[in-house]
Amino acid sequence: MTRYIFVTGGVVSSLGKGIVSSSIGMLLQARGYKITIQKFDPYINIDPGTLNPYEHGECYVTVDGMETDLDLGHYERFTGIRTTRNNSVTTGRIYKTVIDRERRGDYLGKTIQVVPHITDEIKHRMRRDDDEFDFVITEIGGTIGDIESAPFLEAIRQLRWELGNKAVSVHLTYVPYLKAADELKTKPTQHSVKEMQGMGIQPDVLVLRTEKHLSDGVRQKVASFCNVDLECVVQSEDMPSIYDVPVSMQTQGIDAAILRKFGIPVGERPSMASWHKFLELQRHATREVHVGLVGKYDLQDAYKSIRESLNLAGIYNEVKVKIHFINSEEVTADNVAQKLEGMAGVLICPGFGTRGIEGKIIAAQYTRTHDIPTFGICLGMQMMVIEFARNVLGYADANSKEMDTETPHNVIDIMESQKNITNMGGTMRLGAYKCNLLADSRVAEIYGSCEISERHRHRYEFNNKYIDEYEAHGMKCTGRNPESDLVEIVEIPDKKWYIGTQFHPEYSSTVLNPHPLFMDFVKTIK
Repeated sequence: MTRYIFVTGGVVSSLGKGIVSSSIGMLLQARGYKITIQKFDPYINIDPGTLNPYEHGECYVTVDGMETDLDLGHYERFTGIRTTRNNSVTTGRIYKTVIDRERRGDYLGKTIQVVPHITDEIKHRMRRDDDEFDFVITEIGGTIGDIESAPFLEAIRQLRWELGNKAVSVHLTYVPYLKAADELKTKPTQHSVKEMQGMGIQPDVLVLRTEKHLSDGVRQKVASFCNVDLECVVQSEDMPSIYDVPVSMQTQGIDAAILRKFGIPVGERPSMASWHKFLELQRHATREVHVGLVGKYDLQDAYKSIRESLNLAGIYNEVKVKIHFINSEEVTADNVAQKLEGMAGVLICPGFGTRGIEGKIIAAQYTRTHDIPTFGICLGMQMMVIEFARNVLGYADANSKEMDTETPHNVIDIMESQKNITNMGGTMRLGAYKCNLLADSRVAEIYGSCEISERHRHRYEFNNKYIDEYEAHGMKCTGRNPESDLVEIVEIPDKKWYIGTQFHPEYSSTVLNPHPLFMDFVKTIK
């Protein structure tokens, strides 16, 4: 029997609903349950694929090619599950589905309304009727009180009534600390819960986000005023790392409280030995290694999965990776040495558009000629290819068609399937594809296999007509798609570590299974 956990947020945004949802999922997994986590976002975009990273942070790609919210990255890193398009839904997708049905006449002339048509579609996507999972955790984006969230909350209200004891509501709020009064204030939480109650939803569990430890008296006050059992009032303090949150949640018994709400026997507390071993490594990883992140988005969330992949690889290599963002728009031939000074390794970031491209090319040239370990991902790999063409093959005009040049050697060319596409959303090469590796290559050694599968998000690719020239001059094409012959990986074997991938390995790195490319990259530079 599938049971449902709904996670909502109140008072302010950015409290960490994604981390709490991931932690609950991970704790239930540790008890032997099969779980999945889904994100319902109230914005009208069909997906985040066309959103500026400054607006929305990283666009995370699922194995089946859905462009999604970055919280799905947290879900996968914490739990090891593989999300799909079913795990990410927006208001835009809901309305588009309903409107398409209306245009086809599926509703037989009825007037289409938010209730019941929009809410019915939301409920349909929230429910998993095949009993594939023991628990489905549904996180609702935004904050209680936002007008755009109302249809989702109404859907939850209806589902809780329909599902009875198979549904539990977890509400995350903020308890501010007033320094002048030296007091923690619970009134915002009370108002948030009151607003939930006004929508017909009584929270079963409250997670109180706080920067100061909450006394039992404060928790008792919240429980009393919000009609919640004391054991179901859990605090989420600032932690040294987001990966400490599940342990804190388990210590306070959130998983046990949720199981009791469902009427399920709690049993013994899981040891989570592998997770604790990881945290122990994290605590002892104090020696720093410095990695330069060459990109154009000066925003931490824009490269979230890359940052976390480097962080995880560092921990398992018993070092702390200190990441330095280097704005590629500001990198020139005159200052590149200064910009990259002190970097043990450099990662050239993915991205779209021409802004900052020349800086990435200059950085790639500097790291290649100075034998600084370099990792290029997607557009970063393409810039390594263009740099090599210009400065080794002698094609001074080497470019991709995305770059404005009259008659370039298009060593990076637009994919054939993308040439006549004008719609920007969800039309690229997306999702997981197979890749065959050369048996004697560095990457085959790193993976320990010659057959891999990785996720993509791009519309430009290596132009195969230049393969022989590249390989004759020392850059090897060591990974290819077995069906399209797309060059997936390039490397220069005589360098310490100089590898570019067309795919995005960061999407596959998890806490308990860090990605081998990131592991080997950090191992080389530590």
